[in-house]
Amino acid sequence: MKATFTILVIFLLSFSSFAEVSDAEKNALLKLNNATNGAQWTTKWNLNAAVSTWYGVKVVNDKVVAIDLSSNNLTGVLPSEISNLQSLKSLVLFQNKITGTIPASIGKLSSLEVLNISFNQLSGEIPADLFNATSLKTIELFMNGLTGSIPTQINKLNKLEFLSLYNNLISGTIPSELYQITTLKVLQLNSNQLTGSLSREIANLTKLENLSLFDNKMIGQIPFDLEKLNNLKEMNISYNNFNGFISTDLAKKDMLQMTMVNEYGVASALKVASDKNVGIAETDE
Repeated sequence: MKATFTILVIFLLSFSSFAEVSDAEKNALLKLNNATNGAQWTTKWNLNAAVSTWYGVKVVNDKVVAIDLSSNNLTGVLPSEISNLQSLKSLVLFQNKITGTIPASIGKLSSLEVLNISFNQLSGEIPADLFNATSLKTIELFMNGLTGSIPTQINKLNKLEFLSLYNNLISGTIPSELYQITTLKVLQLNSNQLTGSLSREIANLTKLENLSLFDNKMIGQIPFDLEKLNNLKEMNISYNNFNGFISTDLAKKDMLQMTMVNEYGVASALKVASDKNVGIAETDE
């Protein structure tokens, strides 16, 4: 009887160690493994072991809450079934060889706070549905081949602090909706194909610490309203087609000293206004 009881306990413990996550979540992970050529990953998953032992997967209370497969030789595309990981808070796939588009279904991950698919080979537009994941605080999609414009639905992300989209092929203007995200601390849009002007609404981003817009095709007068951003520590908006005058304070803040490119492709620094207060008054009319 005692031996039977011992065997039963061992069986139950063994069973519980494999029944850590739901079938839906495990199947979503298996889809990710298959779609990104898991057999060729640098560190592979032992699919016969418990999910909690799989490299880069964090399980809490029988739920997958985080995935970090950075620099792990993922190739292929991201499966839409990733949205079945409903408790996922962090998805980090930095520096792999993932191709295809960003699954719009990621927008169904209501608990997602961190999304980092930077330094891959993604293409296509940023899906507007992505911004239905309203818990997002960090979005890093830099160093890909993303095209299209920044969706206006971005203002749904009222907790967003870090947005990094640099080194893509993103075009169009910065949507006014982006200036409504007053939680933003880092805004990196450099090395894209952005056009249009920098709105005075930039002053709404009072928590902004880092602003990078250099190497785009933006035009117009640089708003003196940038000086209202008291938390701004780093700024680089050079190598655009901005014109007009700037203040001494703004010139000092820019890492490349407000060097612009004119219509002939010639680089030169913007002129500093002798009296910045005149410039402010003119801008505020």
